[in-house]
Amino acid sequence: MATSRKKPGRDEIVEATMALAADRPWDDIELGDIAEAAEITLADLREHFPSKGAVLGGFARKIDMTVLTGSSDDLIGEPARERLFDVYMRYIDALTPYKPALRRIAYAVRREPLTIAALNQVALNSHRYMLAAAHIPTEDALGPIKLQGSVLTMARTLETWLDDDDPDLARTMARLDRELGRAERFMERAADVHRMTAPFRAIGQAIMESGARMRRRRHESDTGDQGDENAGFDKNIDTDIDRPGEDRDPAAAI
Repeated sequence: MATSRKKPGRDEIVEATMALAADRPWDDIELGDIAEAAEITLADLREHFPSKGAVLGGFARKIDMTVLTGSSDDLIGEPARERLFDVYMRYIDALTPYKPALRRIAYAVRREPLTIAALNQVALNSHRYMLAAAHIPTEDALGPIKLQGSVLTMARTLETWLDDDDPDLARTMARLDRELGRAERFMERAADVHRMTAPFRAIGQAIMESGARMRRRRHESDTGDQGDENAGFDKNIDTDIDRPGEDRDPAAAI
């Protein structure tokens, strides 16, 4: 009795794409090439990814999962810099099998500002979890700065890693240590500025809230009973218009 062959899933498509990128310039790889390498139809490829760039987003998630399956619990009592160093090196270890492909991809995208911007958004999503793995909070007021700083730290370290063929990665680890030191000093200054400007932010917030209250009162006074006549007007507006979907993947624009 014949058995049906299982269609490749997202991971298999990502692996096929990275294998292509290891042997060919990234700009020369078409969607049809990816489908052929993964042994699927274009329709099957479209079901999983809306674009070639979205496959890179899938690759980023794959690397995230590899890193996150590890644990930094034994470093909880260590300084933040040590915890970050451990997570970043696990990230680099996860990238290592794909180094030839990443060299070609990096060479192609560094000339395209829009692509870099899209990949930066993908990286921000990734580093939200990398920082969480290192037990670094990102939901505070300085969270966005921490996230972008983490992305820049890794990007600069990977510049060295791509050219570092030493199995011990001495140059890469030295670069990472320097970048972490730079990020640490920047965050200390940012925290100081945030504390110094706290009174001014509180005054500004109070002024804005006062102005908003005054505008609401004037509006209520001007409209009178019209508010009752128009009550419920917006109930039929389709609120699903901003529903996120696969095509909102920032990497899909690449």
